[in-house]
Amino acid sequence: MDPQRDAVEGSPSRPATVLVLAGGEATHPDVVLPTADLVVAADSGAEVARRLGLRVDVLVGDLDSVGAETLAALREGGAEVVRHHRDKDATDLELALDLATAGDPDHLVLVGGHGGRLDHALATPGALATVARPGRRVEAWLGRASVQATRDVVRVDGRPGELVSLLPWAGAARGVTTEGLRWALDDFTLDPGSTRGVSNEVARAPARVALSEGTLLVVRPHALDPAADVRPPVPDRPAPGARS
Repeated sequence: MDPQRDAVEGSPSRPATVLVLAGGEATHPDVVLPTADLVVAADSGAEVARRLGLRVDVLVGDLDSVGAETLAALREGGAEVVRHHRDKDATDLELALDLATAGDPDHLVLVGGHGGRLDHALATPGALATVARPGRRVEAWLGRASVQATRDVVRVDGRPGELVSLLPWAGAARGVTTEGLRWALDDFTLDPGSTRGVSNEVARAPARVALSEGTLLVVRPHALDPAADVRPPVPDRPAPGARS
């Protein structure tokens, strides 16, 4: 079923940076939002934008979680509204990511997107991975966690001692090479389902993770929770990929 659209003019044809707002947990106060050329709200992400005082360029979804007052305010502010039928074939977040990447941005930032539901928590990183492209920075803030999706190379701005996990998505990640992580990988293959990349640590910041083939999710589960990284020291060991 075709979506209903409000006409709007002035959206950038090729935005450099796109911010996607989704519903779920309240946005952590320490998240630094980028200056975006385009802001896309996925359904209840409109309520997030209103709480944060952010403009919205495009609102997309079935709008079952958007209040009438918020919807009216967005329309008054010039937002384009793309309304889908409830019986659609994609989540509101996937629809928002499709819109956000239509202009081939260099940088995409997602805030929110799981809301405490396990199915959404599993689906959101996958949706993020599908929009990763070589040369494009793709990152998300999910509660206190940071997730970066890459198909080539990514800079990891973590704290020394901070946990970081490398998870292959939808196939093997080949040629994985790290710099600045405690347990280094050199031209390594991370297979789907393997926990070899789980619970590594930042040794030097910024760290760097590169791969030659596949898609990799770089997860910092305590990115905004420094106290969670305080752990007793463990002896060095030769095998990469610590487990805990």
